[in-house]
Amino acid sequence: MYIVIAVLVFGILIAVHELGHFTAAKTLGVKVNEFAIGMGPAVFKRQGKETMYTLRILPIGGFCAMEGEDGDSEDPRAFTRKPIWKRLVILIAGSLMNFLVGFIIVLAIFMGNEAFTAPVLGGFMSGYPHQGENGLMAGDRIVSINGERIYTYGDVSLFLSRSNGLTADLVIIRDGKKLVYDDFPIARQEYQTENGTEMKIGLYFTPVKATIGQVLKYTWFETFSFVRMVRLGLSDLLSGAVGVNQLSGPVGIVALINDVGSASENVSAAVRQVAYLCAFIAVNLALMNLLPIPALDGGRIFFMLITFILEKILRRKVNPKIEGYIHGAGLILLLGLMVFVMYNDISKLL
Repeated sequence: MYIVIAVLVFGILIAVHELGHFTAAKTLGVKVNEFAIGMGPAVFKRQGKETMYTLRILPIGGFCAMEGEDGDSEDPRAFTRKPIWKRLVILIAGSLMNFLVGFIIVLAIFMGNEAFTAPVLGGFMSGYPHQGENGLMAGDRIVSINGERIYTYGDVSLFLSRSNGLTADLVIIRDGKKLVYDDFPIARQEYQTENGTEMKIGLYFTPVKATIGQVLKYTWFETFSFVRMVRLGLSDLLSGAVGVNQLSGPVGIVALINDVGSASENVSAAVRQVAYLCAFIAVNLALMNLLPIPALDGGRIFFMLITFILEKILRRKVNPKIEGYIHGAGLILLLGLMVFVMYNDISKLL
């Protein structure tokens, strides 16, 4: 069941993304030749007044084919004939729709919360050694860990886990004053809990009642946290902290959604956890599409801005076929990467 749900989620997120492009293009007067969900051979076609609507066999992509998008066109409604601001809006619209979907999913999840955990210290476990005026005190708000801004308790957990496990640079607010603790000890120690002796950092955090205002605020914080997690993931990939073989594509994500749903205690928990994962995927998809890589929306935006600048300097039009060739080559490389990632995902499953 969760595998079916995962496939549907991909289809919906892709459809929403392309619908963003489609709606913006139609609104701004650009002719759309084809609106497709999926890749590969078409299994369903329907001709509209000017747009061909297709459903394709592989649920791993989709496209909104606009007139003149990958080449010059004499049609006054062609994409390349429109002002640069209209083209920017159309290209950004897909990612904006995915981000909005992620925000709405998180909002729906958080509407059921009775409270949130703020990054404000509420107390300490018995025997915690680093409390007091020269350490931490109840009521301290953690605002930064290792240079990263802290908005929620989830941010505290994330950035403490990314430290060396022994120390971290903290910035806290106490009674309206900012205090800076460099190399503050955060090593886990043994504490007695209801479940016996456990390794803990030894801090308790303060709950905040989930009013409408708090729900909206924490929804925004959580969605922004997704953005930051994508940035951290890309940074780890570029720095070599993680390898390309650790990337996951549609197959791996479908398997992850299935594992998360199957491991949940009950249906309600499964729905919340799968929905949360889907929100993260939606934001991830939004940001990845804005990277300045050929064939992606971000690549098109990058080349469009470069072309605009060159035309202003050279005072002559740049041949749009050049950009089309670059995006075509980029698409081939992306498809190759997708095949490699899919092979890794299947190998892990087997």
